[in-house]
Amino acid sequence: MMLREILKDCEFIGDLRSEDVKKEIVKVTYDSRTVQNDSLFVAVKGEKYDGHDFIQDAIQKGASAVVCEYKYKGCSLSKQDETSYISFIKVKNSRKTLACISNNFFDRPSEKLIVTGITGTNGKTTTTYILKSILDICGKETGLIGTIQYMIKDAVFPALHTTPESLEFQKLLQDMLVAGCTHVISEVSSHALAQYRVDRTSFKTAVFTNLTRDHLDFHKTMEDYFLAKKRLFFELLSRDGTAILNIDDSYGRRLNCELRSFSKEINSKIKILTCGIENSADIMATDIRNSFHGLKFKILFSERKYDVLSSLIGLPNVYNILCAIGAAISLGVPFEYIIKGIEKTKTVRGRFENIDVGQDFLCIVDYAHTEDALQRLILTARESISSTHDPNVSSGLTHVPRIITVFGCGGDRDRGKRPKMGEIATHLSDIVIITSDNPRSEDPLKIIRQIESGAVNKNYLIVPDRKDAIKKSIDMACAGDIVLIAGKGHEDYQEIKGVRYKFSDRQVAKSAIEKKLKQKE
Repeated sequence: MMLREILKDCEFIGDLRSEDVKKEIVKVTYDSRTVQNDSLFVAVKGEKYDGHDFIQDAIQKGASAVVCEYKYKGCSLSKQDETSYISFIKVKNSRKTLACISNNFFDRPSEKLIVTGITGTNGKTTTTYILKSILDICGKETGLIGTIQYMIKDAVFPALHTTPESLEFQKLLQDMLVAGCTHVISEVSSHALAQYRVDRTSFKTAVFTNLTRDHLDFHKTMEDYFLAKKRLFFELLSRDGTAILNIDDSYGRRLNCELRSFSKEINSKIKILTCGIENSADIMATDIRNSFHGLKFKILFSERKYDVLSSLIGLPNVYNILCAIGAAISLGVPFEYIIKGIEKTKTVRGRFENIDVGQDFLCIVDYAHTEDALQRLILTARESISSTHDPNVSSGLTHVPRIITVFGCGGDRDRGKRPKMGEIATHLSDIVIITSDNPRSEDPLKIIRQIESGAVNKNYLIVPDRKDAIKKSIDMACAGDIVLIAGKGHEDYQEIKGVRYKFSDRQVAKSAIEKKLKQKE
């Protein structure tokens, strides 16, 4: 593809030479290690490394064009050499330009697909899987981009990021298009929005699940966090697209007001569907019954009632289902298929996942790693105990069922939430085991002490080794108890000092339960 086609609609500083625009480019990359002859290298400044420091390396490997923000270090080329065969394109923001370049290089794939973006602090992953199940029931060929994995129809690929860098994102969309997909569902993280990873993507539907404290190590304030999420609806949603908003969430209500004003101001055809349980909305859930067997409730929409059954558990999943219903409605899916798709949705890996090996207690692995998610997890467990354990009816149990919570907090992330999560866990659980999560570059014991500082009861133990902590919780569990292992969910590694060691909460819990059952034989 010629350089002028790759740079179409991209903003850059100065003019390009005639010989530059005619240059044939065979590859676009922001990683100097993957440069080959006739590549376009985009120098992006990251958290750990600055791509500008690798421009010389990229040129030596064959890059014929470079996008950069400023003069790079260590280049030994003379000015004559520099201007003779290397095309330098100066821009204000390399990462933003990368999104434009990537979209062009892969021939604007989102314009030929129906793309749904789902954003929010919690619930993105589960909502994407519910919506995919609904579209599958309809016979739609669907791709999925998210935290756990990427899917192109039935083919599954490991996910490196919730939302990949723009180059990989647009490549995924193109691959989905080539494979015959008509629809794409993508989680859209706040990092992705702040770093322009999904810019130039045409979203037909945008979903807002909720917004609670998280990622303040990156965004610094909740306002900045909200503004990043807001970009999906104000800048990336098609002007004839649909926004699905959870208005039981205060930020959802704010987004609803601001988006309506904005849409009216620019005279767009953006449609808004609100959903909720507590507040009057377009799509509402009522008569909710929750147990460890699943959910049963009614949906009110357009003056009609629909019965919903789901194997998913807990009030947070009612909201996830509502958001998925809104997205499905916006995509023109008949309600009979929506209901069937919800019923067909299985538990998402690492999302309130029951590790069942035949034991007489419950063991739940969940990704909850924020204050709100941890609170909702424990309250869901508490509610489920209440719904299945009537103190007036003999259940054969020798004690009142307890909630045993195992959790830690990730290193190099928002430190402010650590004591708050310690407070929530010790207040709502019967027993808490504070342990390590992904300590990354931090001292695990320092993280644990920060969590401990928020404890409001003395009902906790400190077991720094996560494997030992999980084993301890399983050993402590009696009939009817619920063990909650929170924070890592689907992850199959533990990151310590820059190294990712193989580790799975699910596998450790399963092995510990099996060992306990064998000892009882």
